[in-house]
Amino acid sequence: MSIQLFIVSAYIVLLFGISFWVKSRADKGSTEYLFAGRKLGAGLIAVNITGLAVGAASTVGVAENAFRVGMAAGWYNAAWAAGAIIMGLVAAGKLRAMKISTIPEFFEKYYDTKGRVVSAIGLVIIMSVITALQYLAGGAILAALLPDIFTFKMGMMVSAVVFIGITLIGGLWSSGLSNMLSVVLIYLGVLYSCITAVGNAGGLNEIAAKLPTNMDWLDPLAGIPMAVIIGWFIVMITQAITAQGPVQIACGARDAATARKGFIMGGFLIFPIGFLCAMLGIVAKVSFPEITATMALPKVIMSLNPVASGITLAAMWAADVSTACTILLGAGTLFSQDIYKRFINPSISDEKFVTVNRITVFCVGLITLWFAFNAAGILRTMIAGLSMTTALTCVFLFTVFAPSLCRRSSAFYTTVVGLIGIVVWEFVPALHVLKHVIYFEWIICVATFLLVSVIDKTPIKVPELVEED
Repeated sequence: MSIQLFIVSAYIVLLFGISFWVKSRADKGSTEYLFAGRKLGAGLIAVNITGLAVGAASTVGVAENAFRVGMAAGWYNAAWAAGAIIMGLVAAGKLRAMKISTIPEFFEKYYDTKGRVVSAIGLVIIMSVITALQYLAGGAILAALLPDIFTFKMGMMVSAVVFIGITLIGGLWSSGLSNMLSVVLIYLGVLYSCITAVGNAGGLNEIAAKLPTNMDWLDPLAGIPMAVIIGWFIVMITQAITAQGPVQIACGARDAATARKGFIMGGFLIFPIGFLCAMLGIVAKVSFPEITATMALPKVIMSLNPVASGITLAAMWAADVSTACTILLGAGTLFSQDIYKRFINPSISDEKFVTVNRITVFCVGLITLWFAFNAAGILRTMIAGLSMTTALTCVFLFTVFAPSLCRRSSAFYTTVVGLIGIVVWEFVPALHVLKHVIYFEWIICVATFLLVSVIDKTPIKVPELVEED
């Protein structure tokens, strides 16, 4: 057995060991399985949001983008960090104090039932896209790590088995404790790889001399238009407030203050990883100019010594595990809470509801694996998917900060327009003068919300909107 295979196998065994260790907790009921009994401390909140953020797009995807545009690709993680901090300052505590489980539940509580349905459908689509990308990156990593054993597609399938299995067994408890290990591995692996790979390539000056001369590859403000970078920040701040992954983590906190503190801590943990992975993508551009961009990060890491490459690629795979588990759990929660329990079987027992959640996770996992076989570029697809949360965040912010403008049908129509907007953007190139889909989404969502406030005269329910601890 090669050193790399041994390291990855040991990591997989350890992850499943953690999952079985916490299974007894997860089996106690749906609150334990889906929200870790709402007992997560600030540290576990921080590593959970870091694990969610630092996945395929933040590692393999950033390096893939840096292979094309240079150091500026690292702003993707900086944007995620800003999203986590803003979530902590603005929304995490409020969501925890509202005693809700999902944004669709929030929509029905303050708006109407059809708003809950359409937002649940939209969020399931978003979560499915993001999960699919974790399989894509997982396949790339395993194929580079062990090319004699894994093809790209086989690596995706093995990744799916591990991601789905861990989530099925332990729920949010499993994800949270696994993330403690994953975040440590990610930091150690990426830091070591970056320092070693730059040294092996002759240092920064030698790397700069070998890069194409069409731009300054090492300048973080070159390569990507500022309007696109700002767009990333808007996307990540937008999704951090209402995507089910961050919401689920916030709702699992011990209390509102813990939720706020944990997200802010997580933001600082997320920030550095992007620029380190971008540097590895640049090294790949110099050392392996003939490879495909998606293989930039795995290829550079595999050029290191066997122990270092095994640990680092296990860390990269850990990044995908940490994101995929939380996202899979979130997608399962959306279906089971907002569709199955709400409309199909409201009287289901809590014990049977845990089983329904596990079946949902399994089914969503298989569907998203099919998506993965048909996905395009990791970062581009991720950004498009996350932009769909604009309508949800728009509604949430108006509800919290300007409830006088909210009407019973606001959530439904704003969400529908936001979903349609993504499709229109893809098929009407003339709109691309705005440089990024997120600008278009915010314009049409805010306009729709304000228009509904004029036409619809029925105000929303405003029961104890924010219960601060």
